[in-house]
Amino acid sequence: MSQIVPILRIGDTLLVSLQGELDDTAVIRVEDQLTREVARTGATGTLIDVSGLSVVDSFIARVIARIVGMTRLLGSEAVVVGIQPAVAITLVELGVPMGHLDTALNAEQGLTLLRRLRANGHRAG
Repeated sequence: MSQIVPILRIGDTLLVSLQGELDDTAVIRVEDQLTREVARTGATGTLIDVSGLSVVDSFIARVIARIVGMTRLLGSEAVVVGIQPAVAITLVELGVPMGHLDTALNAEQGLTLLRRLRANGHRAG
C-alpha cells in the first residue's frame, strides 16, 4: 500500500516532499490532501519537492502540473523543486508539458523564488 505523504507548514508556506516510487493512487491522494491543506490554511506558497522520486512517469508529471494549477487557483504560488536530471530528460522525451511550472534546484532556492513570486503577484503563463 502507498505511504502517507506528510505536508509541513513553514509560516505561510506548505512543503510536500514526494519520495520513493509513487503509484497513481498515491499521487492522486497527494493532490487531494495538498489542495485541501492549501484551502484550510490559506497558505500563500507551496513547495513541491520531487527530489526523492526515483521515477516520474507522464501520469505523475501531469498530476504534479495539475496540483500546481489547483494551488494557484486557491491563492497559493507553487514551485516544484528538486527535479533530478534523469527525470527532466524523461519528462522532455515524453513530451509532458511542464513549461508553465515555476521550478528551482532545491528547497532553499524554491523559497527564494516563492518570495519573489508573491512580491510580484506573478502567475506563470
